[in-house]
Amino acid sequence: MPDKPKIPTTPEFGEKLSATNPNAEMLEFLARRRSTPIKCLSGPGPSVEELNSLLQIASRVPDHRKLEPWRFIVITDEARSKIGETLAKLKQSEAPDTSDADLELERNRFLRSPICVAVVSSPDVEHKTPVWEQELSAGALCMNLLLTANAAGWAGAWLTEWYSFSDEFKNEMKLGKTERFAGFIFLGTALQDPPERPRPDIVSKILHFDT
Repeated sequence: MPDKPKIPTTPEFGEKLSATNPNAEMLEFLARRRSTPIKCLSGPGPSVEELNSLLQIASRVPDHRKLEPWRFIVITDEARSKIGETLAKLKQSEAPDTSDADLELERNRFLRSPICVAVVSSPDVEHKTPVWEQELSAGALCMNLLLTANAAGWAGAWLTEWYSFSDEFKNEMKLGKTERFAGFIFLGTALQDPPERPRPDIVSKILHFDT
């Protein structure tokens, strides 16, 4: 396993930053970006200190009017099993005939990687900035966290499974009425290198608008 790079510090407030940063290595990195399937994740994962640094970098996302409309819930250690038990109970209450095998799957959801970061979209609904813009900032943060972790030598997967949309689970995780999960970022070490998957035909997605 190659040595992981040192995580850099972020700029000080007011520091002059380059408007562009031409970087062929970054383009190569982005051209080959690939999530790791959750079944291919294992330990170890980043330490608390490393994760804090990753989150600091990942939070450098577009944020109209600097509202910081997101927050994090870090799930690790024994909390993974506790939340899994919560998922199993919720699933059983919703569908009493759920099989034992499916309940065990719920118990193991957060054991699939050593650490998971729940990115919570936390918009200020009273602010003049549209909620949609604030939610997009949370989505950008999810993507940025995947990129940052990958650049730091960690594999990751961004998932939104059924519990992301469960009001009961939101209550268990103490989300506010206007908050929701933007995604769960599972981080760890890849058991194998994932193969490339099919990608979209970009030309078919482009409309050149001429008037």
